[in-house]
Amino acid sequence: MNQDPQDLFQAEAAERRQQQSPLANRMRPLTLDDYVGQEHIIGPGRLLRRSIEADQLSSLILYGPPGTGKTTLASVIANTSSSAFVTLNAVLAGVKVLREEIDAAGHRFAYRQQRTTLFVDEVHRWNKAQQDALLPHVENGAIIFIGATTENPFFEVIKPLVSRSRVFQLRPLDDDAVSTLLTRSLEDPVNGFGGQPVALEDEARQHLVHMANGDARSALNALELAVNTTAEGQDGVIRIDLATAEESIQRRAVLYDKQGDVHYDAVSAFIKSLRGSDPDAALYWGAKMIYAGEDPSFLFRRMAILASEDVGLADPQAVAVVESCWSLFNRIGLPEGLYPLSQAILYLATAPKSNSAMALFAALEAVEQEKDQEVPTPLKDGNRDATAFGHGAGYLYPHAYRDHWVAQQYLPVGLEGRVFFEPGALGYESAIRDQVLRRREELLAAAPEQADVPAEGITYSPDDPGREDWLRRAGNAGSRHLGTVRDAICTRAGMQRHDRVLVVRADNGLLLAEACRAVPEGGVWGQVSSPKAAAGLNLRYSELPELDRPVLATSLGELDPSLRFERVLGMDMLGGPQEAEDLLSVLAKILADGGRMAFSQSLPLMGQRVHSLLDFRAEDKLGTHLREVEENLWANHPNPSLRWTEVDLRDLLAHLPLSAEIELLETVDQRFVSVKEIRSWLNPQSALGAALSSSGFSSNDLAGLSLRMEQELGNQTVPWQRVTALVVTKHHP
Repeated sequence: MNQDPQDLFQAEAAERRQQQSPLANRMRPLTLDDYVGQEHIIGPGRLLRRSIEADQLSSLILYGPPGTGKTTLASVIANTSSSAFVTLNAVLAGVKVLREEIDAAGHRFAYRQQRTTLFVDEVHRWNKAQQDALLPHVENGAIIFIGATTENPFFEVIKPLVSRSRVFQLRPLDDDAVSTLLTRSLEDPVNGFGGQPVALEDEARQHLVHMANGDARSALNALELAVNTTAEGQDGVIRIDLATAEESIQRRAVLYDKQGDVHYDAVSAFIKSLRGSDPDAALYWGAKMIYAGEDPSFLFRRMAILASEDVGLADPQAVAVVESCWSLFNRIGLPEGLYPLSQAILYLATAPKSNSAMALFAALEAVEQEKDQEVPTPLKDGNRDATAFGHGAGYLYPHAYRDHWVAQQYLPVGLEGRVFFEPGALGYESAIRDQVLRRREELLAAAPEQADVPAEGITYSPDDPGREDWLRRAGNAGSRHLGTVRDAICTRAGMQRHDRVLVVRADNGLLLAEACRAVPEGGVWGQVSSPKAAAGLNLRYSELPELDRPVLATSLGELDPSLRFERVLGMDMLGGPQEAEDLLSVLAKILADGGRMAFSQSLPLMGQRVHSLLDFRAEDKLGTHLREVEENLWANHPNPSLRWTEVDLRDLLAHLPLSAEIELLETVDQRFVSVKEIRSWLNPQSALGAALSSSGFSSNDLAGLSLRMEQELGNQTVPWQRVTALVVTKHHP
């Protein structure tokens, strides 16, 4: 069968377009294995990579600077997905084109049961109406939406669309990644320059990589320009030297948009550097904004605010200096106007700091929260109503007193002594601090004293038979203690949204759940003690999408050996010394370079003792005997996991290729102790009861001790001390 000539012409035209398209477009990879960079989102085991490989993509937004691979990643998805892949450019496609594609997607799904993936480049260019037109079809699953944007999607994309999409942030490529792309372009005989004798000198390569500043497109465009504009040498080789590279890319690519994230991030860094008194950093961020084309007046405006907000009364001259430099800049203009700009930056960065100007906002908050307060009579305007209402009566005129000051109340009744302004200890404020505080004390002494009235007991409740059970549940601080330890571990772990996290001995699910919340774009693996524990946790997480669920294993050996984890977490995971050494050795091997392990280990040897809850006198032999028995019991406990000390942990970690820090977490909770629990402690079958009996306690001694404990502790809430070691280790490559 003869092929339609029109199809032949179209195919030839498409081939010519591909051959004539820019190098950056021709070199787009077709598979994930060929994709360079962005390991934090598509590295092995990452959520996005698993989703692409399983062809189970949900709607997503790719956000990052130009040249970081957003469109390239979309083309890789197009080559691996079984769905129909449609590409639109938000600059060129309006609502009409979008609706045509939506209708076509519905037709494909109805007649071929094929879903449609719609990739929208520069999605932030669409207005709200255009984005709204897409929303219902994303919501009902007819279309899988992939948006690419250089702007913060949380500001530029409508909230309903963002809430139905996963957001992945792409970062500027590092120098090695850009260099790899240059090498591929020189070696590829089809899409690159592999068929031509091109030699790129090392200095030229370094210049292209440096000037691209993480923008792959910029580097490839510069390489293409250099090759196409350089003649062959006598040996027939096109040599790209440093001079040629400098002509091809003369100005370093700086990502900066006066309305975009980089603008606001740079401004934030500039202000925080000034506030943090780092003149070098402040000059750098200021120079970066000026280099990118920022109006210096914008910097002066922000510095004028900072002069009041963050320098304030520590150096009252700061406002005048900034204002003078700003005025001088406006008179001089650029480029010489950069001198007063630099002077203002350096003055603020080196000035003493105080945020005492925030006192006004504290006063505004008080005005908002307090009921409407009447102006005290001495402070009212006596020029109008002095005769009729006595306004102004009792006012003490400060200039009639020594130092032009007198102690009298200026705040309304009920707000006497309210403090809004706290002078700092730097600069001008340090000079006035003592005077302000001293006068405040005198003002407080001048305020009328208010008597304390005892509160009357006005309620009564009869005894409740079920109250003890409720108190035991409410007073049992075990779960609260575990929550405190969990929070401490996660805080020290510092999990990033894209991390791969392993939770060791995850049976209770506390750390597992927190890890799932903390790394929505990463992945969570958990090692549990038994298939039964795994089944229970799988049931708990069954309502989550499959890709969001933690991967559970009953041993570390079941995990994919190629996986490396940025974070490893655990609670009381060590067991005995030998078991702990074996476990940590294995974990150290599967920890990623720069990864961190954060776990806790209970130290019962430093925890609560029963004898310390009782009121024994020094000469009381019963108390002494009980203390000796209890301490000996813990020191020789048959369970080695209960005998850990801080010294033991340090000795254990010293033998591993990890840098470790140990911190002791001491908590005191309120625990309800019932009479039943006291009797169980002293039962001869319990560990404590057996130890007391074997140490010479007679049955009468045990009965007397039990009676005393019931009288002093029975059905009461007592402070219960726990000590937990928090261990953080780091793996260094």
